[in-house]
Amino acid sequence: MSTKLNRPREIIEFCLAPLGISEKSEAYKEAFRRLEHVIKTFQLAAAREKQPVSVDFTHINTITIDERAHGDE
Repeated sequence: MSTKLNRPREIIEFCLAPLGISEKSEAYKEAFRRLEHVIKTFQLAAAREKQPVSVDFTHINTITIDERAHGDE
């Protein structure tokens, strides 16, 4: 993937896609809300420092979380 992801929504959708969770599920909505908070907080901190930060998510390994294995269904 050579597309740069610049907006929180694009980044979050890219990160959650491998999990195969319905976008309408409560789990997806909660994960999205948390990730959006983290990304926006990071962006605000970077803006305060006046230092642009680029993160290439295409080189991060995908992690699949099986909540059933931990009893968190």
